[in-house]
Amino acid sequence: MKTLLVLGHGYSATALARRLLPLGWSVIGTTRSRAQALRAEGVTPLIWPGDLGPALACATHILASAAPDAGGDPFLQAAGSQIATARPEWVGYLSTTVVYGDHQGAWVDEDTPVAPQNARGTQRVLAEQQWLATGLPVHIFRLAGIYGPGRGPFEKLRNGTARRILKPGQVFSRIHVEDIAATLMASMTHPNPGRVYNVCDDEPAPPEDIISFAADMLGLPPPPAVDFDQAEMTPMARSFYSDSKRVRNDRIKSELGVHLAYPGYRQALEAILRAES
Repeated sequence: MKTLLVLGHGYSATALARRLLPLGWSVIGTTRSRAQALRAEGVTPLIWPGDLGPALACATHILASAAPDAGGDPFLQAAGSQIATARPEWVGYLSTTVVYGDHQGAWVDEDTPVAPQNARGTQRVLAEQQWLATGLPVHIFRLAGIYGPGRGPFEKLRNGTARRILKPGQVFSRIHVEDIAATLMASMTHPNPGRVYNVCDDEPAPPEDIISFAADMLGLPPPPAVDFDQAEMTPMARSFYSDSKRVRNDRIKSELGVHLAYPGYRQALEAILRAES
């Protein structure tokens, strides 16, 4: 039996587990507070903080998806020498495209040098390096902005809290959570340790275009436009606007044979609305 150990069982890992469990896989996921929910999904919870040793020793596949801190990946820090007990066939680390920094709307690919502009990006680069240094068969997945059921703009549009933040030249790449899961499964089938993959759709777009399209889907007028410099935003939200780039996804298609179910934001938003209705 194949066993996936998820270090930080969150939104993307849940989508992957839904695909693997019907195929006979065993999935173990670390959690601080969602043990009952994971059991209901068929996932074996591993309460965190806790002993990773037994799970590392039995895992045929490992997915690391926790956010790093100033010291890098928190699970690697906690595991210490226990990581040497792991003998997985495949390891995936979920990073983000923030590592590329700001390119003022220009295109980047996996060969673009990393140039993080903020602490989030610097921590991601460190965590990538730490995982690659383990000597395990590590694959790096740099995810664009994630959306899917429960992570779309519709609730804010309905309750009147959505805004169109306007920053000239700003553009983001995105990815539907199901296309993340499909990419990870394709990599498990065609492993290539040490490889880096951008995971994003085909249609980078300004954030206000997504909000306006979603509002039109609901039959609502576009929400108020607010200039970026005047918008009230959390430091985390504001940091996302410090980078503007278009991210290429050719490698997941040519090397892994991925066919995106949601190649653009229109298809993705239509699917999200159906799922949430």
